[in-house]
Amino acid sequence: MNTKVSKAIIPAAGFGTRFLPLTKAQPKEMLPVVNKPTIQWVIEEAVDAGITDIAVIISEHKQSIQNHFTLDNKLEGVLLKANKKEELEKIQEVNKLANIEFIIQKEQKGLGHAVLCARDFIGDNPFTVLLGDTICYGSLNCTKALVEIFKKTKKSVFAVEE
Repeated sequence: MNTKVSKAIIPAAGFGTRFLPLTKAQPKEMLPVVNKPTIQWVIEEAVDAGITDIAVIISEHKQSIQNHFTLDNKLEGVLLKANKKEELEKIQEVNKLANIEFIIQKEQKGLGHAVLCARDFIGDNPFTVLLGDTICYGSLNCTKALVEIFKKTKKSVFAVEE
């Protein structure tokens, strides 16, 4: 049994109905927390836990998530030409966070279905599921702690909140 957890699934295809009308055109995963979108915080938590390959499950109306993590040659060229090195480095860091694959969920049928959309991506490997609109905070990285527990027990583990 492979005990190295290097893959994650981040379901982010829902309609965000709890935040309407704000989320009609803006995915809730892209709502900013300080200086970056929520989903970037989630991906950074996964990367900090040793995750290298991430499947983000999106719907067709959430292209802004994919755009955020995809190389933008035109923008990079403009920043380079304007000598905005700090801004250029920041967006390049986002592009290099992990190997991120985007999978389109054609019909929203709940969390289980979203996870199932990534079955080919996961194969027989252990994986994590992180919610694209939930930031865990504290002195211990929650995902990293779960990965460590899995390595010891070789059993499924999960975290819940009150």
